[in-house]
Amino acid sequence: MSTSGSDNSTSRPVESRNAGTGNAGTSPAASGKVSDPGFVVPGWMHWLGGWIHRKPGTWIKLGNLETRAVQDAIADKHVDRPVYVAGLARSGTTILLEHLASHPAVATHRYVDFPPLLTPYWWNRWLALVPLTQKKEQEQAQERAHKDGIEVTSQSPEAFEEMLWMAFFPETHDPTQSSVKGRHAEHPAFERFYDEHIRKLLAVRKRQRYVAKGNYNLVRLGYLHRLYPQAKFVLVIRDPVWHIASLMKQQALFVAGETSEPRALEHMRRVGHYEFGLDRRAINVGNDEETRRITALWEAGNEIEGWARYWAAIYAHLADTLNEDPELRKACLIVRYEDLCGTPRESLQAVFDHAELELEPQALAEAASGLHAPTYYKPRFSDAEVAMIAEITGPVAARFGY
Repeated sequence: MSTSGSDNSTSRPVESRNAGTGNAGTSPAASGKVSDPGFVVPGWMHWLGGWIHRKPGTWIKLGNLETRAVQDAIADKHVDRPVYVAGLARSGTTILLEHLASHPAVATHRYVDFPPLLTPYWWNRWLALVPLTQKKEQEQAQERAHKDGIEVTSQSPEAFEEMLWMAFFPETHDPTQSSVKGRHAEHPAFERFYDEHIRKLLAVRKRQRYVAKGNYNLVRLGYLHRLYPQAKFVLVIRDPVWHIASLMKQQALFVAGETSEPRALEHMRRVGHYEFGLDRRAINVGNDEETRRITALWEAGNEIEGWARYWAAIYAHLADTLNEDPELRKACLIVRYEDLCGTPRESLQAVFDHAELELEPQALAEAASGLHAPTYYKPRFSDAEVAMIAEITGPVAARFGY
């Protein structure tokens, strides 16, 4: 996969104009033969990433050793109002992460933090001593594998927090088990490690606030809010017809990329991205039967109905969770993709206000100037397919104002 990312957060379309066009089940790369640098995993990264993935216990111990060694450096750091950005993939979470990450007070995980993510302080201090990594300003940005117009370098923010969850909850991506972790979830060793990890990241970045994009956190909101009662959650949703078209396009793209570059499949597993590709897995929101149904639809090639039922399951769970937990609901801001595209200035202002991060008017104007609706055509679903999507997702969509 692309191992690059950008430190700055330049404005850009929320999704590239080439994404999601036509019957979303097709792709220019559908033959599986692609020459795409976005899916290439360097040998050293494949080797080291594989070792870390196979030995989580060893790396947890190393992370704890690191914490003891840098205790003085993190003594004055505490996790203050962490910000969590989450939504079903292709809803606009990446662009929100990039804009939040551009704030001078914010620390996030970056592409460069992989593979040894569990020892962030030592790894970043070592990188600072390596001459080649000191030439970040000369790094050439590349479009990421998603082909969505977002260019990245090694310093770009990325959703790597999932590696921490997988290290302590190895079953978290098993579709046969519920992935939901509410207020009553407990794992003292994880909670201590997680808090210390964030503090180390804040210390090595010399920042005050932690921001994470983690789409799987949609089923962990209660747990995270119990750990950090002052946390802020930015939750993103998108019109299901357009959303499903984009999801299907990404699925076809990643199947092709991983078929051509087998290391990419292993990379996706190691970083905890199971949204697309040859090992796509549905999040089990506590309904085993519906999860099996979604999986069976995908396996049978019924992408449209499968994604529609998945969209409905994820966002119904979100709506129910917020309805049942008033305190959590107060900590959450729902952002509709269409509002982010149509009224970007107002939407971004709302996001930064909710996160309690001050943004200068000029910075806000610059951030909003490049955000606009995708310029591709409406997905070419048949009338019957659109009707099916509406029937399946309509009741849930209505709960979010659609």
